[in-house]
Amino acid sequence: MRTGENKTEEGRSPVPYKENSIESLPVVRLASFGAFLSGGTGDSSDDILLHKDQQTEEVHEGDEVRVFLYHDPRGRLTASMRLPQIQIGEPAYTEVLLTTRFGAFVEAGTERGIFLPFSEMIGQVRAGQKIWVRMYEDKTGRLAMTMHVDQQIRDLSVPARGIKVGGKVEGTVYNQTGEGVFMITRERWIGFFHHSEIRGPIEMGQPLTGRVTYIRPDGRLDLSLREQKEKVIASDTEKVIAYMEQSGGTMDLTDSSSPEDIRRALDLSKAAFKRAVGHLLKEKKIAIEPSCIKILQKKEKKPLGTDRP
Repeated sequence: MRTGENKTEEGRSPVPYKENSIESLPVVRLASFGAFLSGGTGDSSDDILLHKDQQTEEVHEGDEVRVFLYHDPRGRLTASMRLPQIQIGEPAYTEVLLTTRFGAFVEAGTERGIFLPFSEMIGQVRAGQKIWVRMYEDKTGRLAMTMHVDQQIRDLSVPARGIKVGGKVEGTVYNQTGEGVFMITRERWIGFFHHSEIRGPIEMGQPLTGRVTYIRPDGRLDLSLREQKEKVIASDTEKVIAYMEQSGGTMDLTDSSSPEDIRRALDLSKAAFKRAVGHLLKEKKIAIEPSCIKILQKKEKKPLGTDRP
């Protein structure tokens, strides 16, 4: 039976302390390898070990020390003077240490991570991923983590200042909804990416650089991961010209070609292809024929005097 669990033997009281909790406990005796703290039952077999490796300063018999309690690999309640570096109720950006069938453990500065239950996750997480979390105390008195930090991030945020539409901002994702993704920047500005402004999957905690598309009256930012329209068109027209040059100056793709054929040849959507072709036609760089599109060669200027008899 694990120390710290309820005892069933008649006449014995359960240890009142739980793993993943912070307690102030008296040192009742010393040993060569550490100190023993009172388990709160009056039975020395319930005393909790504070190993020398888990002491941040020397302790003496009779001292009262503030410790973090956790289960060691053998399931025994153990103490450490290394307390969590994350404050209860405050958001923190930290690393996922490992995942289990029941959730994950998150770095908090203790001997091991603090538990993040599946019920408190937003999406899936993986070991090594950095995420935004908030530490709280559950109904049993244990410390735990949640990824639901939207209100806390909003409370610490400030309105964006000194940024213009078209400017770039950097931040990390702290929330995802059915509408899109929210991030907090280094300046504590809140930015929002609508799903239409995102390319590819986004995970919680992911660093992003967004382009400002709109500044809201409250100072929050609408952002995009897409390039500005002019840059996108320029990039797409370059793809079309490069493809035609490699094909001898012509292209058998036309407005009637299937989206699949266009995507396979140019890695463009049909809409993007039509915009690029329209732009090149307007600039008189191509000509559209019934069965193909061809590049218009620039007329070379004749040197002065070459047309004389």
